Amino acid sequence: MDSEERPRNLSQYKRFRTNDEGRKTFTSIDQIRTEASIERIYDRYEQLAALDPTLPKLHRGDHARYLQLSLERLSTAYESLDSSRPWMVYWILNAASILNLRFSHELMDRVVDFLTKCRCKEGGFGGGPGQDAHLATTYAAVNSLCIIGTEKALNAIDRHTLKQFMWAVRESNGAFRMHIGGELDVRGAYCAISSAKLCSFSPEEELKLFEGTSSWIAECQTYEGGFGGAPDLEAHGGYSFCAAAALMLLGGENRCDLNALLRWTINRQMAYEGGFQGRTNKLVDGCYSFWQGALVPIVQSLIARKEGQQQIMNVSLFNRYALQEYVLICCQRPNGGLIDKPGKPADLYHTCYTLSGLAITQHCETHSLPLVLGDEMNEVLPTHPVHNIPPKAALDAYRYFVELDQPASAAEEEQCNGKQNNVPMDDGSENVSERNSSSHMSEGSSSSNYTSSRTSED
Repeated sequence: MDSEERPRNLSQYKRFRTNDEGRKTFTSIDQIRTEASIERIYDRYEQLAALDPTLPKLHRGDHARYLQLSLERLSTAYESLDSSRPWMVYWILNAASILNLRFSHELMDRVVDFLTKCRCKEGGFGGGPGQDAHLATTYAAVNSLCIIGTEKALNAIDRHTLKQFMWAVRESNGAFRMHIGGELDVRGAYCAISSAKLCSFSPEEELKLFEGTSSWIAECQTYEGGFGGAPDLEAHGGYSFCAAAALMLLGGENRCDLNALLRWTINRQMAYEGGFQGRTNKLVDGCYSFWQGALVPIVQSLIARKEGQQQIMNVSLFNRYALQEYVLICCQRPNGGLIDKPGKPADLYHTCYTLSGLAITQHCETHSLPLVLGDEMNEVLPTHPVHNIPPKAALDAYRYFVELDQPASAAEEEQCNGKQNNVPMDDGSENVSERNSSSHMSEGSSSSNYTSSRTSED
């Protein structure tokens, strides 16, 4: 751990609150109101921490109950997300994995059966049984099945029709629509390449499928440094993550201004609140703990790969204690679940991505011990910064499909010779030189580099 990293003196950080200089706008009014609500919470926390030095605490049991109940029965408030049911499965399973919560085998079998019903004949997964295939829900379903990780779960992914679906939504310039005839944005490229990597598409298939994709992604970078959803749109944290994560898997980072992206991303961490905002002049939001928090080490890794300077990975470039303070002090609901910001209700989306951000901030310096605010019981399990599933689940899924593609005689010979299949997870980059150098954030971060020294193996 870097000796310079210390929890903040929250009272001293009040000097970073917004000063509108007497010129009120709707934006400044909302910002000042949000800071005031967070200030009250931080003030109360400082008084309580003086009595109980073990604070803050991760309410692991409350969140576990919230997730368990949500997986088996959702409230009517989720009716509007009927077309996003694989997403809700993914949010629950990934949050549970980060908390080291294990569900019963019977329940996981039922989840696999449900996701199989969401699989479309023409390839990919829809938002529910009988719904059209969509790249976003395909990504969520593939991630969920990889998290479950059983043979039944992985066999529920029909890779043959999945490839057909990806070709159906691919544009001639390498961009991807979210569904046939649907919107075109950088999410499509990320969802497609992430799913393709986990499902171990062959290098030849990837070269054809993603030809031109990294060039199109580069066109989405804005004058601010971040990426918009498509060329000429505003820089946004979620789209910037999708763009950088896709480039991490594809290669092609030489087409982008990585220093500008890093500068934009780091400046999205709020000086007083400690959490991240998604866009310039927007409010703090717990979900960007992952979208922006994971983006920082990904961009650092892209720079290290491009310039051959691995030392940039030796230290995190955002305030990891400040982000944990925002998550643990401001974003936990007493009855379970995590939130956007104080005053908001808990939901599965924010529970997943706020916990994912907590995992990133604790484990992003892979050469050192986890950095945990408060008691060591606050430590969570790592998540893969590119795929956002357990690192071991990503590696196990990739290896499973690699072995599945081997002829039986070759697999038996390899097993007899005691060889271990250890191919890199990103062996399908857009060109050969990038493909050979792009394993830093894939298999490396999926195994030993992302193994916590104080938690059980994921």
